[in-house]
Formats: sequence, structure tokens, C-alpha cells
Amino acid sequence: MDIATENAATIAIVLVALGILGWGYYRARDFGKLGILAWLQSAVLMLPWLLFFGLFSAGIYLNLVGILLLVLASAGLYIYLGKQLRAAGQDEVLRERAAKRLQSDQNPVGANSENPTSPGVEDQLKSIAPEFVRIPEEDLKKIQGIFGIDTFFATETISYQEGAIFKGNLRGDPDEAYHRLAETLQERLCDRYRLFLVPNPDEKPVAIVLPSTSDPKPSTRGQKILAVVLFVATILTSLETAGLFLGFDFFTNPQRLGEVLPLTLGIWAVLLSHEIAHRIIAQKNNVRLSWPFFIPTWQIGSFGAINRFETLLPNRTVLFDVAFAGPAAGGLVSLGMLILGLLLSHEGSLFQIPAEFFQGSVLVGSLAKVVLGPALNQPLVPVHPMMVIGWLGLVITALNLLPAGQLDGGRIVQAVYGRTIAGRATIATAIVLAIAAFFNPLALYWAIVILFLQRGLERPSLNEIKEPDDARAALALLALFLTIATLLPLSTSLAGRLGIGG
Repeated sequence: MDIATENAATIAIVLVALGILGWGYYRARDFGKLGILAWLQSAVLMLPWLLFFGLFSAGIYLNLVGILLLVLASAGLYIYLGKQLRAAGQDEVLRERAAKRLQSDQNPVGANSENPTSPGVEDQLKSIAPEFVRIPEEDLKKIQGIFGIDTFFATETISYQEGAIFKGNLRGDPDEAYHRLAETLQERLCDRYRLFLVPNPDEKPVAIVLPSTSDPKPSTRGQKILAVVLFVATILTSLETAGLFLGFDFFTNPQRLGEVLPLTLGIWAVLLSHEIAHRIIAQKNNVRLSWPFFIPTWQIGSFGAINRFETLLPNRTVLFDVAFAGPAAGGLVSLGMLILGLLLSHEGSLFQIPAEFFQGSVLVGSLAKVVLGPALNQPLVPVHPMMVIGWLGLVITALNLLPAGQLDGGRIVQAVYGRTIAGRATIATAIVLAIAAFFNPLALYWAIVILFLQRGLERPSLNEIKEPDDARAALALLALFLTIATLLPLSTSLAGRLGIGG
């Protein structure tokens, strides 16, 4: 019965992966050739990992050379499809512009009567906003003057908080239209107002103008002090985690600092590479981040860090780039440490880990089987300390990639799929963590952190209409897939058949 259950679990995992690809194809087919090419890019990017884990589940193991060849072949095919996608995209853009120009010449104002929002949305707006426009009349006239038939043709103005919502029709490319509107607004009213271009519930563009006083505020002195306190606390928990791995309590044996320091520095190499990557990409895009608020924990040293944007984001692509950079850097550093640690492991290695521990992660267990082979049949497996650090780093990275709220994973989902899907993903993640909390207390702690600190979505970017390109969407799927592979454990019977844990 146990074997049948585990076989069903394996089949379920395969079906979930195929379901993700099938859902992507369903969304892509409506966009014709461009959509199919973009979907193929996503599939090609995931193919090496799906093939690797599929063969692994069947008891067929690929060595590191085979894995490398799969990745290189996938990368080559991905680049080829990217060239085809760009070529097809250029043709599509030319045809679309020609059609819009012809329609505009024939009926320049014919679509102005179209209502981009439903009556229900208007009622909601009126219920949260006063009945009069708080923007001074002189300013409002200047703002209304920025709209035109070649950018955004405004048909109606609705008061909203201290600003206004302009309903109408977007003309031309969203990036170009937004740039021209924002530039004109800046020329007429300096830096007093911000223009947002966002979709309404019907996915039709709406322009919102708010005063710059609503911009994100810089960190206060109290928040910076809290960041420093959490930083120190995380150093202490990292030292304690390293001591526990070495078999002693650091706080009762502080004289053994030299023993725990290498492991602690390894943990911080992952944490700092993650944060530095965030800040490099943020600075490149003129985005300011708050000081990092590290979250200490005894189990793995740290859950990572929370940071918030102190400036408005120009578009969803920048949101993706900043959010993805941290996990990408931390994940690559962790994966490199894991593989190097496995390669350096030998009979005299410092750590003796119970073989059952390798059942705790599909990704780590499969890579360990490829490198260590029969050694995983022993009750205790000798491993190099770097392997343990890499494993911890992968767990920290995977936890931050969960698609919830303002976690890196939540921001990535919001950037690629929009706020509605991100909200649903947050609820789904909370439910999964609540179920996992019955088996692993780490899931409970992380669920509490998300619930109280990170459950809200990121505020909309200035240009919320333009979606990130398909390459970023493919990277988002790959990140989600590797997150699941890191956190999902191997079943006992399947691990036994694969020779992991006896």
C-alpha cells in the first residue's frame, strides 16, 4: 500500500508539472505564433530539470556531464527560439501599428464612448473617494490637457482620494504612451503629481493621477535601529546554527568561536550575495531600497531579509528584475557550494549526516545520489561542510521564492501575472504552509512571518499595463519549479528504491 501511495505521489508531481506547461499553452495559444514561441521557450527552459527528475524517479541517474549537456542543449534551443520570437514580434508590431493607424484615420474618436470599467467598479470608487475632485481646478485642467488622441484619449474624470481617475482609451504602445504622458505632466506641474497607468478589473487601461505626497517614504530612524538590531540577532542565530551542526551549543561554549566561524561565514555569503544583487539591480534602475530587515531563526540561521521599496517602480519589468536578482544570486552561490561540497566529500569529511536527511529535498537528494552514489546507502554519510552550507542556502532562497505577498516570489508572480493572480497565489501559499506546519515547524514560523509582515501585495508600478517579456516569464516558471524541488521531500519508499537512506 505504501509503494502504491508513493507511486501515486510521483505521478501527481509529474501531472502538476505537465499541468503547468498545459496551462501555459492554453494561455499562449490565443496569441498565435508569438504565444506558441514564448510557450516553447518556457518549456525548453524547464525540460532539462523535468527530464532529470523524471529519469531519476525511474531509477536512471545522469552524471554531472550529462546534466551539463542537457542544460547547454536547452540554452542553445532557448536562444534559437528567442531569435525566432523577436523576428516574429517585429513583424507583428508593424502589422499592429499599421492597423491602428488605419483605424485612427477612419474613425479618430469613434471609440471614445467605450466605458473601460463596469458600473460596479465605479460604485466602489465612489464609496472610497469624496464626491468632489480634491485637485485644485487649475491643476486639474493642466492634467486633463496632457491626454490626447495619440496617447490616452480621456473620456471621463472621477475623483479618487486626493487625485483623479481618467477613463478612456489607450492609443499605441503602452511604454511610449506612458513616457509621453509622464513627460508632459512633469513639464506642466513639475514634481507635484504622479501618473499611474493601470488595468481596471476588465483589463482595460485607466490613468490615475495622485499627488507626489503619496510616494513611499524613506526609512525612519526607528526602522533603521530595528534593522541593526535584527542584523546583530541574525549573526547570533547564525553562530548558534553553526554550533548545532557541529554538535554543541555556541552560547554555552563561546570559546569555540573559531569552529563555528567558517560555517557562519558561509551562511552570510548566501545572505549577502542575495541582498547585494537586489541592490545592484535596484540602483541600475534608479530604485531605492530600504535597509534590509534580516529575520533570525534558530533552525537555519536566518529566513533571509525583508526590504521595501522607497521609490515608485517605473514598470513591472523592473519589479521582476529587482525581485529575481536576489534569489538568482543567492541560489547560484548556494547551488555552487552544494555541488562543490558533494565533490569534496570523502570518508574523512567533517560531518556525518544520517542518510535519511537526504530524503528531505528532491533536488538535494537527487544531486547527492548523482555525486555520492552508493555512499547514500550507509547509515551515516560523510560530507564536506560546504555541502551543508549550500543546502541551507537553497532552503533560504526557496523560502523567499514562495509566491506570497511581498516575498521575492510574490513580487515575481505579481510582475509576470498581475495583481489578481498574485493575490490568489498568496492565499494558496498560506494554505499550503498551514498544512505543512503539521509536519514541519519551520513552515509554521515562516507562515507567521508572511501573515504579519509580508502578506500584502506590492503597490502598483507607474506603468502597470506593460507586462515583462517572455524570457522573464520563463525564468519565473523555472524559479518556481526549483523552489518546489528544493522544499519537496522524497518519499521513504521512493528514496529506498533509489538507494537513498538504505
